[in-house]
Amino acid sequence: MNEADVHDTRARTGRRPRRTATGSRLTPARRRRTVNNTIAVAVSAVLVFPVYWMLATSLKQRGHILSAVPQFFPWPLSLDNFARALAKPHFWVFVRNSLTVTLSSVVLSLVISLFAAIAIARFRFHGRRALMAVLVLVQMVPGAAMVIPVYLMLRSINALDFVPGLVLTYLTFVLPFTVWTLRGFVTGVPVELEEAALVDGCGRLQMYVRVLIPLLMPGIVATSIFAFVNAWDDYLFAYVIMKSQDNYTLPVWLVSFKTAESVDYGAMIAASTIFSLPVLVFFLLVQRRLVGGMTSGAVKG
Repeated sequence: MNEADVHDTRARTGRRPRRTATGSRLTPARRRRTVNNTIAVAVSAVLVFPVYWMLATSLKQRGHILSAVPQFFPWPLSLDNFARALAKPHFWVFVRNSLTVTLSSVVLSLVISLFAAIAIARFRFHGRRALMAVLVLVQMVPGAAMVIPVYLMLRSINALDFVPGLVLTYLTFVLPFTVWTLRGFVTGVPVELEEAALVDGCGRLQMYVRVLIPLLMPGIVATSIFAFVNAWDDYLFAYVIMKSQDNYTLPVWLVSFKTAESVDYGAMIAASTIFSLPVLVFFLLVQRRLVGGMTSGAVKG
């Protein structure tokens, strides 16, 4: 903007025009955006740093892990920690058990909670409000307080040291949250969409598959992530319920690096890194569905 334009603008508006983005002065909108971006970067750095430190420590040489001077950038890189972690006996047995228990918990919790959420949101029956109150109250009970009752219940049905028994235990803690969450998503879907599908000739099952479930995908993904992390990360119930080493899961495997004589911190951190990878991969696979709009594609031309 040249001087003539400046004088012309001042004559018409009575004030000097603000400089554009190419000028040296920031507009209020750009200033707010800069502050917000700075805060976001700072928060992200705080959240990402423990993950980076775990990865960096797993690549350090054994003598550098507990050094008095922190080494933020490991050099030279070493894979010895990963080699010692993978050399632990029964590693792949633990991987198989963890995947079996986790995937079974995710699939069963999604199927059961989806139908339960539809029933609670779409049908009126006696005790409906009491059921929703119970779902909220159950989530407030700490898991550690339920160890003994769950143990006695599984012992009474001969399900101790039994993989389906561990899956049943995880379902006990996952279902209240998944049912409550999916019920909110089902309530947010207009009933008119379902009625329109039924009028167009869809059966009720077809209507659920073609109309309702695609709209519930963000909720289904969110609850599947919760169920996956809950089953994958659990140590307490896996250790109490499972007695034989052939039925242990990966969280129990992580404790094996600590013995009465010493703790192999390098191998333990490397094992923690390996243990975290499936959760990261699972989230990367489903995150696009998670951020998708709930009613995306509800109305087609």
